[in-house]
Amino acid sequence: MHTIPTPYYLIDKSALRRNLETIDYIREHSGAKVLLALKCFAAWSVFDLMRQHMDGTTSSSLYEVKLGHQKFGGETHAYSVAYADHEIEEVVAHCDKIIFNSISQLERFASFAQNKPVGLRLNPGVSCAGFDLADSARAYSRLGEGDPERILSVIDRLDGVMIHNNCENNEFERFDDLLEQVEQRYGHILKQLKWVSLGGGISFTKQGYPVDALCERLRRFAQDYGVQVYLEPGEAAVRHSTTLEVSVLDVGFNGKHLAVVDSSTEAHMLDLLIYRETAPIGSNTGEHQYMICGKTCLAGDIFGEARFAKPLEVGDRISIGDAAGYTMVKKNWFNGVHMPSIAVKETDGSVRVVREFSFDDYVNSLS
Repeated sequence: MHTIPTPYYLIDKSALRRNLETIDYIREHSGAKVLLALKCFAAWSVFDLMRQHMDGTTSSSLYEVKLGHQKFGGETHAYSVAYADHEIEEVVAHCDKIIFNSISQLERFASFAQNKPVGLRLNPGVSCAGFDLADSARAYSRLGEGDPERILSVIDRLDGVMIHNNCENNEFERFDDLLEQVEQRYGHILKQLKWVSLGGGISFTKQGYPVDALCERLRRFAQDYGVQVYLEPGEAAVRHSTTLEVSVLDVGFNGKHLAVVDSSTEAHMLDLLIYRETAPIGSNTGEHQYMICGKTCLAGDIFGEARFAKPLEVGDRISIGDAAGYTMVKKNWFNGVHMPSIAVKETDGSVRVVREFSFDDYVNSLS
């Protein structure tokens, strides 16, 4: 792997498979269908593995609908906060179900659905989200319909609903409580539907998560309301499967030992900046502590701090973890920094580069 020039994302299929085995278990023991949320992870080079363990994809835009339909297969669910007139027919042509964010969008575009199942996003007004930025139940939220009476006014036009009110929810008890609140307020609506998607954000691949309790709860929910349950994991499907491999370009000291690497949070792991988080770096063991810094001009371009067994030198390579969810789908050309290649580590240990980026890609992204 050291022959591959850095920076590059390295997707480990063996690590990915561990998450997919948990998904298989949930599908078997709960009866739920599981769709990959392309907004989180859309590296289609590993869809050959993922499609064996998941039922399809869910999307947030026309391009994601087309990607899911063309590259993943299975069920392709279309959702968007707002469809545009010029794209609705193409969305419908590539999906199996279409979900509208609002009743006004439903009324405007349902006639284009061509007898395909139609859904509506339901916003119950309760959620689990550690960040206001990601809280669908925040004040003045535009994400979905909450008024039961308004939803009942179009119930004859609906086959299902999508509820996405979990974000990095590590606690089954909290998920259970939120679902119970949904049932209390919308149970009479749920009983008139064929399917309910409970969205993503449920951390069921986190070590120690009570998967059996989740399965039982999903199974009971499906039985009580006579619906097919869907889950839409993103992060849970790809947890701990991918690293960002970087090299040290410079070292220094300014109150702390610093190491500048050939990558950037702003350009290559944007969520670290958006949510003011740090990445897991290497094994984080040893006596020598460094702040790992990106190479852009942004003062806060910092991956985090970590310990190393020996002092870092120019040319040393570092693995930065949690580089699957919301990374490759958000990478950008800030500062014109070279975009990481994408490599896949097969289950036999071999590594292949599946995508490289060049100056031409940078130029062609602009005008």
